[in-house]
Amino acid sequence: MAENTDLVILTVNVNGMNSPIKRRQIADWIKSQNPTICCLQETHLKQGDTYRVKVKGWSKIYYASGEVKKAGVAILILDQAKVKIDLIKRDKEGNYILLKGSINNEAISILNMYAPSGMALSFLKEKLRELQEEIDNKTVIVGDLKLALSELDKSNHKTNKKEIKEVNRILEKLGMLDLWRKLNGDTREYTFFPAVHGTYSNIDH
Repeated sequence: MAENTDLVILTVNVNGMNSPIKRRQIADWIKSQNPTICCLQETHLKQGDTYRVKVKGWSKIYYASGEVKKAGVAILILDQAKVKIDLIKRDKEGNYILLKGSINNEAISILNMYAPSGMALSFLKEKLRELQEEIDNKTVIVGDLKLALSELDKSNHKTNKKEIKEVNRILEKLGMLDLWRKLNGDTREYTFFPAVHGTYSNIDH
């Protein structure tokens, strides 16, 4: 049988992993999806608690966590994947982690981000500027950015067009594009529904 060389990347906001039941549910979900790479946001794990995350078959786990139970990101890589990590950069508050290296002999960088509420655009600007020397055409950015990248990412027409334009300007300057939108055209799919606003959004990328 030929070896499957497809690289499958999943990303999900788990909204906390301190509960043993929740950790088990997340582990079962990861195993059912069988990704090469799984990126988690909002783990809520403190620096000393990351050892609690165990997923059979994904023992290569890289974290960024703060000193309190908020934010937190993690990248899990399939044990069967041939991995070489040349660089790891972590945010001390657990809002991003960057891995740079190769998987199955293919160069890749993974930047997993969780943007703080109320300051998503300024956070994105600051961190991408901070990491710009590490971002290249092999970089994949995923995470809960709390930002729409297109007017199609909102279920109503009250989108912040100025903000969307600014986000895309930042990404284009780095040579980045919204891969999901590139592959799915005008499709509308949403990842978030705040009942207080009654609007569906796609702010996880």
